[in-house]
Amino acid sequence: MNNPRILFWHRKDLRIFDNQALIKAFSLSNAITSTYILDKNYSHDFNANSRAWFLGNSLRELGNNWKKMGSRLIIEEGDPILIIPQLANIINAKFVVWNKSIEPYEINRDLQIKNSLKKINIQVIESWDHLLIEPSKIFSGNNTPYSVYGPFYKNIKSKLNLLGKYDESNINFNFQDIDDEFRDYLKIKRSDSVLNKFLENINFSGSKICPCRPGEKGAEKLLENFINKQTIFSYNSTRDFPSHNGTSYLSASLRFGTISIRKVWNATLNLNSVCENQEKYLSIETWQKELVWREFYQHCLFHFPELENGPYRKKWDQFPWQNNNEWFLHWSNGETGVPIVDAAMRQLNSTGWMHNRCRMIVASFLVKDLICNWQMGEKKFMEMLVDGDLAANNGGWQWSASSGMDPKPLRIFNPYTQAKKFDPICEYIKFWIPELFKVSNSDLLNGEISNLEKNNYLKPIVNHNFQQRLFKSLYAEI
Repeated sequence: MNNPRILFWHRKDLRIFDNQALIKAFSLSNAITSTYILDKNYSHDFNANSRAWFLGNSLRELGNNWKKMGSRLIIEEGDPILIIPQLANIINAKFVVWNKSIEPYEINRDLQIKNSLKKINIQVIESWDHLLIEPSKIFSGNNTPYSVYGPFYKNIKSKLNLLGKYDESNINFNFQDIDDEFRDYLKIKRSDSVLNKFLENINFSGSKICPCRPGEKGAEKLLENFINKQTIFSYNSTRDFPSHNGTSYLSASLRFGTISIRKVWNATLNLNSVCENQEKYLSIETWQKELVWREFYQHCLFHFPELENGPYRKKWDQFPWQNNNEWFLHWSNGETGVPIVDAAMRQLNSTGWMHNRCRMIVASFLVKDLICNWQMGEKKFMEMLVDGDLAANNGGWQWSASSGMDPKPLRIFNPYTQAKKFDPICEYIKFWIPELFKVSNSDLLNGEISNLEKNNYLKPIVNHNFQQRLFKSLYAEI
């Protein structure tokens, strides 16, 4: 059949260019109609106001891009298991095309949809897009999935240096829209109103100060700034200082797929080829390692889906968590009396984003100082983060809790030591906790704020040294 109608299903690939499954679809036909479904069974995409904001605005731009290319983006709301076969049948699609997922729910959902489409003689075409290397192509020497980052990085780095580069200039997307009879159906469905209603219901006050920017254009601009302003060349020395603009802010873009991970990785390879000195090369390599951490956690969840529901190291199932709800609320609201922890949580609550060094500090504090189950923090982050991703968030929290894929048995961050190292002049702390602006830096860093200077700021709800000893004694029991 010449130029068969194809339904392309966007998920975590909210872009047209360098989209592996879309390229595959275009090689078969240009009669492509796209869809995005606000999946009622999968709230991870939009159960945080920040992610809903990022998603909604990215979809608006994506829809405009499809119009420019001659076709359309149909936005639906409901259960994809029902909607995808129905929509494919209505527009007389011969193929349904999507990029593969790694999360347990998504894998099971896709399998059910494939079975439904097979019954009505519609072929499914899948591709890997949001990973640098598909999980089935990298294993340890024992031919088992990696569970430790170091060996995974060494193996994948050698493979990624040979990564093929995608040249967008070789493809001239020019899609063909659906016929009038189907267009009338879509008018009845009022597809555009679904997005408008979704956008109207978003209540995110941090859109202007969130450093992550939605859409393909936003992602391109962030990558361009990271490179052209030479932030990447000082990444190794500035990335851990939350008061500095030392990171790329591309985490949400990669999470929603408004930019491809291949494009980002190839940018590092291009820079390496013209690198002038060892310091710059080291910074590029350090950023590459962070990109591979993202990859590692995705592979881990794919191979070990049980991570979604509990710790990798099963002994942690027996840990006697105290789970003091009052302490947890203080932590969630940035009211622990520990400045670096409170500053970080206020940044999260205001912007939907938190600096990575601070994520480690607040996670360690919740687990090792407040002795709350790491899954409480994992859930809170997913309720707030603009870049909230099941694999990355779960992996990060298990790393902090020492319950995950990490050979180090126990890791405890001292929040005061961390502040001295990474916010030495208290610029970050005082920005997010303005009531402490007049307190001397030394007093802030030591946690010795006088009652006269507190300005209604709480005293620490726990003593770090005491709680650390308590945690270690509980840990010894397991």
